Amino acid sequence: MVGATEKNSHQRTFVFKPETTSIHWTLGGTLHTVHGTFKLKQGTVDVNLDDNSVDGLIEIDATSGESGNAARDQRMHQSVLESDRYPTISFHPTHVLGKLTSSSDEIIRVEGVFRIHGADHSIQVRIDLHPEGEAIALKTHFTVPYVDWGMKDPSILLFRVDKTVNIDIEASVSSGE
Repeated sequence: MVGATEKNSHQRTFVFKPETTSIHWTLGGTLHTVHGTFKLKQGTVDVNLDDNSVDGLIEIDATSGESGNAARDQRMHQSVLESDRYPTISFHPTHVLGKLTSSSDEIIRVEGVFRIHGADHSIQVRIDLHPEGEAIALKTHFTVPYVDWGMKDPSILLFRVDKTVNIDIEASVSSGE
């Protein structure tokens, strides 16, 4: 969940909560598609409504990644993510493209820096916003080209996997928390 508070009439603060934020990943392969999850550590984002600048940090626990298969998860942590060396995946948003009003369905794009495996990568993500009473549902989907970003390709023998992994995140924003 994300709590939203107004610091002044021109700035909103969103605090992401692990218990109501879901992070799912999908990796396609020749034999089947693998689905898994990560857990949010913490996140706070400040949006300046005057100039659409953004500051903050959203942190994901890289060591929490799981797919339901212990052997596969061990390979993922040891060989691909190296989560003992790089225990945190983060996103530092820098700018909102689009108008953030939170009064109707809207789509915005957020630019920022995605840090994974010890390296920073500029990305832009689309975020769908949908008001639900006092809350706003947030959804985003983006692709991480993990092999191009310096991580090991876990393909072995006849089992080949995609060189990109799809990430889907859902959270909820509540005003006044």
